[in-house]
Parts: sequence; C-alpha cells; structure tokens
Amino acid sequence: MRDAALRTLMETRAGHPEAIREAAQLRGRRPMIRPSGRLLLVAADHPARGALAVRDRPDAMASRVGLLDRLLTALERPGVDGVLGTPDVLEDLLLLGALEGKVVIGSMNRGGVPGTVFEIDDRFTAYDAASIDEMRFNAGKMLLRIDPSDAATASTLAGCAAAVSALADRGLTALVEPFWVSRGPDGRAVNDLRPEAMVRALAIAQGLGRTSAYTWLKVPVVDDMEAVMEASTLPALLLGGDPPGTPQETYASWEKALRLPTVRGLVAGRSLLYPPDDDVAAAVDTAVGLL
Repeated sequence: MRDAALRTLMETRAGHPEAIREAAQLRGRRPMIRPSGRLLLVAADHPARGALAVRDRPDAMASRVGLLDRLLTALERPGVDGVLGTPDVLEDLLLLGALEGKVVIGSMNRGGVPGTVFEIDDRFTAYDAASIDEMRFNAGKMLLRIDPSDAATASTLAGCAAAVSALADRGLTALVEPFWVSRGPDGRAVNDLRPEAMVRALAIAQGLGRTSAYTWLKVPVVDDMEAVMEASTLPALLLGGDPPGTPQETYASWEKALRLPTVRGLVAGRSLLYPPDDDVAAAVDTAVGLL
C-alpha cells in the first residue's frame, strides 16, 4: 500500500467515520453468482478471533497493513470475485476502493476465541443481518461448531438459526461453516475432519432457520468428499483453511473437490494470502485456474 493511501485511510478513520457508510452506499455491487456459476472469495476474518498464525508463523497476520497489502493484491487479480471479512477489515477495503463490483460477505460470529474456556460459545459479535443489508453486502457467514461435551453449543445453534432466518427475510445468503468438534488431550477444541463427522455436521447445519432457500454451506476438503457432499443439495463453497501439506497437494485436493455437483467455488484465506513463497499473486492465479 502506498504511504499516501495509508495516511488517507487513517485520517479518514479518525476524522470522518461517516465516510464508511457513504462508501458502502456508493459502491457498485454485483450479484452473488454470475452466469459461470463459479466463485472465488478471499477470507480475512481470522484476526477477529485472535487467530493470527499461519503454518509455523504464530504472528503472520499481526500486521494490519501487511494483511491489507495482501488483500489488495488478491482482489486485483482477474477471476477473484470478492472477499469475506469482519467490519474492521471490510471497512478498510471500502475506504481503499477495493470492493467496487465485488461480492462481499460479512462475518457474523467471532466470539469463540481459540484457547479460551468460552471457545465453543461462538456468539455473534460482528455483523448481524440488518447491518449486512444496510451495507449492501451479499451474504453473512457464520461458524457453527458442535461440541457434544459443551453446553454452549446450544446457544450457538440457536444464534445461527436466528441469523439464517434473518438473512433469508432480507433475501440475503447465509453461508454456514459447520464442524463437529472433539477435545484434544490438552482440552482444546479440535475440528473432527472424519467424513462421517462432516456428514453429521452438514446434516445439522442445513436444517437451521425457518427456510433453507438462501443457505449455502462452507465445507473443508476432507477424505471421501464425494460421500460428504452427498449429505446435502445446498450450494457449497470449499474452505481453503491453513492446509498442512504442500501447495501442490492442496491445489490437487481442491481441483478434485471442485468437480462435485453442489460445489460452486472456493473461499480461501491464509493459503492464498500467506503462501510459503509469499507470492500472493501466483497463489491466487493458481486458484483461479482451478475454477
């Protein structure tokens, strides 16, 4: 980011906060799906839960300017449809003019901070349906972690169901990211990525709310994806995550899963914004090619 743009951004935030709402109202928007039926979105809602690590770099996402630089690079690449983020990130991008003509998805529940005693209590601490509608965004995304050993799961289920209904009332897409959760030896919550666990999580997620007409699913790439995706007829986007293997292994798994009939595209954050060689443009272009 050029120094002048950064100074303008910070001065606007300090002296003219109303500019955020004005930028949202003036922004050219586009429908969620174009005739190609495919989507590539960049995810940037990790910092709002204090999740700053990427692979072996514990503070990779600590610099906001560094994150914005990478997001600007990604959003400028041909074939990138838009971004998923929390208000702080999306408002920076709005003021920088980076969301013109893009799909924008607001992240809603960021309250379950990893490593805390309240981690599974994924309360809605960011966007709600009304603010997503007011900002003229396309959708709201919510995390649904189901831990059979933690009673806080019940309030997360209820919160997600209410959010699905509220978004549908406004004709907005609800993007639900479900996981079945177990506890590791140290008591930490661990996403259960076995196919049977994912099938169970999807079954619950797609039944939330008064209607599923506007519900999409956000699904990690796991073993036996064919069986996993047979659990639902709802549109789905693949979750890029922070894969442990090489980029080549990751891209191969994405390419295979993208062939499944309900899969409409990919939402990737850390894997594209912080690739091992730090070449964001090349990583994004590779993902675009897979679509």
